[in-house]
Amino acid sequence: MISFFCIWLTTLLSKEFQNISAFILILSFGILHGANDIVLLNKIKNVNKKSALLKFLFGYISVVLFTVMLFYFLPEIALFAFIIISAFHFGEQHWTGKFLKKTLIVKSFFFTYGFFILFLLFYFHQIEVTDIILKITNFKIPEEFITIPFFISLVLLILEGIYFVATNSNFKKIAILEVFHLLVFALIFKITGLMWGFAIYFIFWHSIPSMIDQVQYLYGSWDWNHFFKYCKSAFWFWLISIFGISVLYFIFKDEKLFDAMFFAFLAAITVPHVWVIINMFGTKKESEN
Repeated sequence: MISFFCIWLTTLLSKEFQNISAFILILSFGILHGANDIVLLNKIKNVNKKSALLKFLFGYISVVLFTVMLFYFLPEIALFAFIIISAFHFGEQHWTGKFLKKTLIVKSFFFTYGFFILFLLFYFHQIEVTDIILKITNFKIPEEFITIPFFISLVLLILEGIYFVATNSNFKKIAILEVFHLLVFALIFKITGLMWGFAIYFIFWHSIPSMIDQVQYLYGSWDWNHFFKYCKSAFWFWLISIFGISVLYFIFKDEKLFDAMFFAFLAAITVPHVWVIINMFGTKKESEN
């Protein structure tokens, strides 16, 4: 319902207001969903000593800084790695609760699904995407760099989907609904701007479901009291992230580089977050078994 509301809202908002709305959503719920990584690490590793927590914090910040440096010195490699990591992360978040076991082909499906979602968005906004990539890498990619991966991922998604329909009774029950979801995503990405379309998917289909999983993992169940507790523990890390983005804005606000730098910053905080969530799902599965 929220997705259809956003589609309706798109008809009322100018592209400028779509972008403003997208940034507000990403800076609030988007950043928040990754701001409790240290708390999650604490529970995952079952660490109570302050020295160990500082060690994890140092390692986490080091990964963020390394990603930033990689985007500065080797932007092509950094961008490629970001897309690959994000693809698996999106797919894992969407499908983890729908499979009993994470076999190799299941993990492959996670990646294919997330990769398809990203390139479905890119496919409908090729000019904007190539412009952002040009700003990040100083390399103008040809159209085929988007269309070929899109159609390859579509074919792989269909083939893997057919395999799971034939071999997995749980998957078979939800296959039609999931195809409908993909059609909704396609409609959203088609009629919205790049940032607004990304924000709708990223917030309502990824960040909020992720926060629900994290709250359940940290506190045993989901309710509003636990959610407020989650927000309270995430506040300082969220504030630091907002400060970093604000610094980028004041440096690049009069330049077209800001969109590119914004995505680079998201990549820097996404990489360690993905590792934390993979570990969270792993320990959560072990405890259920």
